[in-house]
Amino acid sequence: MNRKNFISIAGGTIIATVTTSYLLSDKRNLLRTDIKPANDNKKTLKPDEKEILFLASLAPSGHNTQPWFVQYVEPYHWIIGNDKSKWLPAVDPTQRETILSIGTFIQNLEYAASFFGYGCNWNLLAKTNQDERVMEVKLKKKELKNAFDIAKIKNRRTVRSDFLSNVLKPEDIKYLLNSEFIHYLPVTSKESQFINEQTIVANRLQSDRNPAQQELADWIRFSSKDAEKYRDGLTTASMEIEGFSGWVVRNFYSKNNVMKKDFRETGLDKIKQEVSESAGWILITSKDNSVATLLETGRRMQRLFLKVREKSIAIHPMTQILEEASTRQTLNQSIGISENIQFILRSGYIKNYPSPVSLRRPVDWFIRK
Repeated sequence: MNRKNFISIAGGTIIATVTTSYLLSDKRNLLRTDIKPANDNKKTLKPDEKEILFLASLAPSGHNTQPWFVQYVEPYHWIIGNDKSKWLPAVDPTQRETILSIGTFIQNLEYAASFFGYGCNWNLLAKTNQDERVMEVKLKKKELKNAFDIAKIKNRRTVRSDFLSNVLKPEDIKYLLNSEFIHYLPVTSKESQFINEQTIVANRLQSDRNPAQQELADWIRFSSKDAEKYRDGLTTASMEIEGFSGWVVRNFYSKNNVMKKDFRETGLDKIKQEVSESAGWILITSKDNSVATLLETGRRMQRLFLKVREKSIAIHPMTQILEEASTRQTLNQSIGISENIQFILRSGYIKNYPSPVSLRRPVDWFIRK
């Protein structure tokens, strides 16, 4: 075989190998719509019970851990529980954020129940953030005049990119911030600029803390195979890593990459870009830090979250200031708010609202008897 023929054959072999490798690779982001409904062979739940609980599970949570379970007592009688296996001890050591997330789940559940013609009777069980049994609920058939539009639950989406920098319109502020515990800091204010700066500082501190970075690594589902296996955590789609970058991450990244300097620096660069694009910050506060108050604050946040899309407003929870002691201690005094700050939400108008992509565990996975 002469050299020319050898090079031609070798080149063709390389091209064929590369092509085959690409065809067998993880080529696209796995989206929520790609997941087929799981079959329930146990038949524990009635159809509307299952739908109500699935809609409840579309609530947001840190790293999309979905830290809830439901103990099935009898039809339409459940205990909402705190799943300790979903805690984030490195960034949420007191489970404050966990209880807030369970509050968003409870709000979704109540809204979904109303759509199917049920009212909810609630009974608080938890006394601490660590208690496993949080809330008892009994659903009763009722005639409800204004059932909630569950399309708002299905379409809720955390958006991270492409925020416009226009301040929120007065009429939108009035519509969204109808509570003494919700505050808007426009991008033009010094308080908003302070939160911009401190968000970067807090993310730098958190990125430098190996336990926090390892915790992040544990909740990233790099491949579509893992994403479909676990149905929770952060995927390339929910992190908005698209195109060629998404392909590289899905096929060549693992937990080990998250601990490397270049991954941490890239993450910080992304944070800097995000905080430079917004209409300002929405802060949700509370009078105290009791379990009942945290649950209600989570519900308040979810009510807000389900209203913003119709105004073409996106919100992106960025809680790192509250998770790092040095930034948390100076926050209230620096922005002139005396109440307990529970949520820090970057806000802004967006031109095109994307569909939701974050994954959810099937209801059967979080039901317990």
